[in-house]
Amino acid sequence: MLPSEHRLRRREDFATAVRRGRRAGRPLLVVHLNSGNDPHMPGESAPSARAGFVVSKAVGGAVQRNLVKRRLRHLMRDRIAGLPPGSLVVVRALPGAAEAEFDRLSGDLDAALRRLSAPSPPSKAPR
Repeated sequence: MLPSEHRLRRREDFATAVRRGRRAGRPLLVVHLNSGNDPHMPGESAPSARAGFVVSKAVGGAVQRNLVKRRLRHLMRDRIAGLPPGSLVVVRALPGAAEAEFDRLSGDLDAALRRLSAPSPPSKAPR
């Protein structure tokens, strides 16, 4: 289980991650990452990275959605420490996630996080 200090709960936090963060899509999920670039008060430790999950009815019934959420929380528990402090992560499950094997879900999450952790390419200057 993902510890409570690492869970996103507020709507504003979800919106910040989705609107201001970078996005990486995979066949089973889409990951939004807003790196913790906000300055914090001197003398205080940086807030820990937090993750939230969006699993819509398109994924399946309540049983399938809860299974997908439990799997994603379990996967993020081991990966949250590798994210920058103060990061906000939103993982949105796509319809195929309910039927996918655990290893495939894990591989898609790892690939998306690797892509988001890589430095962003320089933006092209307008001509």
